[in-house]
Amino acid sequence: QVQLVQSGGGLVQAGGSLRLSCAASGSIFSINAMGWYRQVPGKQRELVAAITSGGTITYADSVKGRFTILRDNAKNLVYLQMNSLKPEDTTVYYCNARIRAYRGGNERDYWGQGTQVTVSS
Repeated sequence: QVQLVQSGGGLVQAGGSLRLSCAASGSIFSINAMGWYRQVPGKQRELVAAITSGGTITYADSVKGRFTILRDNAKNLVYLQMNSLKPEDTTVYYCNARIRAYRGGNERDYWGQGTQVTVSS
């Protein structure tokens, strides 16, 4: 059984910073990409940032220069450092990982439980 457990988030004033963490645990053979998504009620979940096992990084245009994704492959951790936060960053953030649970198995996506980030103006 694979689990992604998130921590961090909360309430911050505009211009402030927050850090999200996500730990993958359980039956894991390998992890391909890890990343962060966010979802505003009534809209589709959107990619915020992602990083492959090789270190290739993708950011949404709206967060470039403000957010940084970091990954610790040895500990199956991924972080999202969020600086210069804006009120429009307010929503629930989800950790994602594409994991192969055992040798020869298929990769599948796993999701964290979600973390609320609220940025006040």
